Amino acid sequence: MALKKNLLYLAIPICFFSVAKSTAQSNKKTAKNPFLVGMNVPIDYAKVTSKNVEEYAKHTISEVNTMLATIKKQKTPNFTNVFVAIDDIRNKIGSTSNNCFMLNWVSTDSIIRTKGLASYQLMDSLSTAIYSDKGIYDKLISFKKSAGYNQLKGNKKTLADDMIEGFERSGVNLSTTDLDKFKTLTKEISQLSSDYSNNMNSSNEILTLDEKGAAGLPESFKQNYTTSEGTYAIPIINATNETVMNNASLEATRKAYYIKFYNRAADKNIAILDAMVKKRDELAKLMGYKSYAAYALEPKMAKTPETVWNFLNDLVSRSKEKAKNDVALFETEKKVALASQEAKLEAWDIAYYKNELIKKQYNINSEELKDYFPMQQSLKGMMDIYQKLLGFEFRKVTNASVWHEEVELYEVYENGKLKGRFYLDLFPRPNKETWFYGVNINSGKATAKGYEIPVAMLLGNFTKSTKTQPSLLNQKELKTLFHEFGHIMNYMSYRGPYSSQSDSKADFGEAMSQIFENWILNYDIVSTFAKNYKTGEVLPKATFERLLNSKKVGSGVASIQTLTRCLYDMNLYDKYNSINPVNTDDIWRTIDKQLDVMDFYPKGTHYQGNWIHVNTHPVYMYGYLWSEVFAMDMFTEFEKNGLSDTKTGVRYRDIILGNGTQKDIVKVVQEFLGRPSDNKAYVKNLGL
Repeated sequence: MALKKNLLYLAIPICFFSVAKSTAQSNKKTAKNPFLVGMNVPIDYAKVTSKNVEEYAKHTISEVNTMLATIKKQKTPNFTNVFVAIDDIRNKIGSTSNNCFMLNWVSTDSIIRTKGLASYQLMDSLSTAIYSDKGIYDKLISFKKSAGYNQLKGNKKTLADDMIEGFERSGVNLSTTDLDKFKTLTKEISQLSSDYSNNMNSSNEILTLDEKGAAGLPESFKQNYTTSEGTYAIPIINATNETVMNNASLEATRKAYYIKFYNRAADKNIAILDAMVKKRDELAKLMGYKSYAAYALEPKMAKTPETVWNFLNDLVSRSKEKAKNDVALFETEKKVALASQEAKLEAWDIAYYKNELIKKQYNINSEELKDYFPMQQSLKGMMDIYQKLLGFEFRKVTNASVWHEEVELYEVYENGKLKGRFYLDLFPRPNKETWFYGVNINSGKATAKGYEIPVAMLLGNFTKSTKTQPSLLNQKELKTLFHEFGHIMNYMSYRGPYSSQSDSKADFGEAMSQIFENWILNYDIVSTFAKNYKTGEVLPKATFERLLNSKKVGSGVASIQTLTRCLYDMNLYDKYNSINPVNTDDIWRTIDKQLDVMDFYPKGTHYQGNWIHVNTHPVYMYGYLWSEVFAMDMFTEFEKNGLSDTKTGVRYRDIILGNGTQKDIVKVVQEFLGRPSDNKAYVKNLGL
C-alpha cells in the first residue's frame, strides 16, 4: 500500500499564517535545524528534536508566504510564474508535511510524535488556505483565458488543468459561508482521522495462553512470548496474526485471538468512524455530489460509483461459486477433525483449516517453509532482482543518521549518478504505525539548481529475530515485501519536472507494485535467495511446485473476503443516509447475508474500528482489484521477454513507473504493451 498524503483533499484550515520573527531572526534560529539542509543532502534524523519539528513547520510557512506574495504580484500571469510557482509551493509543503507525518508514525519520542502530527496539520492548513484563496485562483483562471494557455501541450497542459481542478475541488468557488463550512469540515475530518490512527497504533492487546491454549503453535514462536509464570503472552499485532490463526489447534484460542484482533481500538474508533463518515458525507453534499464516494471517485480512473459497483458485482458473480465450495471443503475438514457432524465453520477457522488442507494435500508446512526465507537474505535477494531488472544500483549508507537503530538508508544510482534514497524501517515497536506502507517523503522535481531527487521509506512490521533464530518470512510477508518495495521503486523512478505529477491515479497506484508479486511465483527467481538458514539448502523445486499448486486452496474465499471489504467501503461512503444512518456493524452482516457464502464478520467483532483504509483511504479498496487488471496485463510483457530482462524492466520503469500523471494512464499502458490493455490475463489469473 502506497501512502502519499494528498495536500488537496486532506487539508484543514487556519485563519492566517503569520510569522512574527524577522527573516534574519528566523534564519539564525533555524541555522542548526537538521531539516534545513541543502538540496539532496540527507536529513540528520538522529539529531531531530521536538523543537526542530516546530521550527521546521514555521520556517516552511514563512517561505511559502513569501512565495505566495510573489504570485499575487504577477501582473501578467503565465505558466511559469503561476503554475510552476504553485508546484514549487506544493513541493515545499509536501516535503515538510511528509516528514512531520512520518515522524508521528515512527519516532520513539512521544513529544516528537505529538509535534510531528501538529506540524503536519499546520501544513494541511496552509494547503487548504492556498487552495481556497480566490486571489491565487483568479491568477490561474486569468492565464487559462489567455493565448498562452491554448499553446500548452503534454504534461504542461495536464498540470494546468489538474491544478485548476484541484482548486475547484477544494471549494474555491463556494460562497463565503459554504467555504467556511468546507474548511471546518475538513479540519474536523483530519482531526478525527488522526485520533483514529493514534488509537490503533497505541493499542496494546495481549492474549495470555497456557500450554493447552498454545497447542499447535511453533515452539520457536512460543519461546518469544514466554512469561515468568510459564504462560505465553501473545501481542495482538500483524506480526503474530498469521502464525496464531494458521496453527493454533484449539478453536477457543483462535476465537479469542480473532476477537481481540478485530476489536483493537474499536471501543474508541467506532464512534470516531461514525462522525467521520457523517462529516465526509456533509462535505460531499456541500460540493454538490450525491455521496462522498461520488466526490472521491471523480479524479480517479473509475470516475463514478456506478462503474465501481458494476466492476465489483461482476467479480462477485465470478467468485461466489468457488467461495461456497471452499467453505464446504473447510467445514468438512472441521467436521472430520472434531468428529462432529454438527461442527460449523467460523471466521476464525478459515486460515487454520486452509493450512491443514495444504499440509495434507500438498505436503506444505508453512512454518517449516519459513526457514528458507530469512528476512535479511530475502531482502538482499529481492533488491538484487529489482536492481538488475530496473537498471538501478542500491548502495547502503554506513553510519546513516536515522530515527531508530534498526532503520537502514540506501542510495539509488543509475550509471553512477544518484537518483534517489530510501529508508527501511521493517520491524514493529511500541507506538509505531502497525501497517505496511511504501511512504513518500520527498517527490522528484526539476529546479534551477538541478534535479531534486525522490526520497521514500518502506515501513514494515515483520517478525523480529530472536536469540535462537533470525527473522523469518511467511509467504504472505514475502509477498508484502515484494509489493511494498514496488512502491519504493515507483517513487525512485519518477523523473518529471513537476512534483505535483509524481503520483499516479489512486486506482492505478497499486498496479505498479502488484506486478512484482509475480516474481515470487517463478522458481528461477525465488531459488536465487530461498535458502534454508540452518542447512544452506536451496528450496527444492518440487517443494516450490507444490507451493504454487497449493495457492488455489481457498482462492474463492480469499476473493470474496477482499470483495466484502470493497463492498463495505462503497456502502459506507456511497449509501450513507444522514437521516437514518446504518449501524456500521450491521453493514458487515447485510453484506454477508447478500453474498450468502458464510458469516465472515461474527458478532462481537468490529473490523471497521481498526481498518486503516476506511479511515485514511476512503473509497480505495476497489482499487486493489482495479489495479490488478492492469498489473496482470502488463506482466504479460515480462512473461514474453523474461523476468530478468533488463531492457523490458527499464522500459517499464521509464514508461509506467516514471509517468505519474504526466500522460494519460490508459495511453502509457498501451505504449508499454504495444496494444490496448484488456482483462484476459486477469480473468485467467483468478483461477476461480
